[in-house]
Amino acid sequence: MITVIVEFKLQKSMSVDEARVIFLSTAPKYQAMPGLIRKYYFLSEDGCKAGGIYLWQSRPHAERVYTEDWKTFVRGKYGSDPSLTYLECPVVVDNTTQQIISN
Repeated sequence: MITVIVEFKLQKSMSVDEARVIFLSTAPKYQAMPGLIRKYYFLSEDGCKAGGIYLWQSRPHAERVYTEDWKTFVRGKYGSDPSLTYLECPVVVDNTTQQIISN
């Protein structure tokens, strides 16, 4: 599994309520996305940075999403280029399902 942290600066700070509305508008496009296990949207405490933490089945699944078109979408929606950090994720503890997941 691969975790990808996507982060971008916002043109102006936003509240959690403002972020929730924007995030909910994009969330449906990630449902049933091939290879995506989970996505967390986040907003920094000062409201100046936002992004997502994604858990993917594999790096190729992730790389199929983070294309130039996707970067253009993020730039248009939030006003800055995203940074991407790829992390190997060999084990996940899921307390919701009471599972330890490893591939």
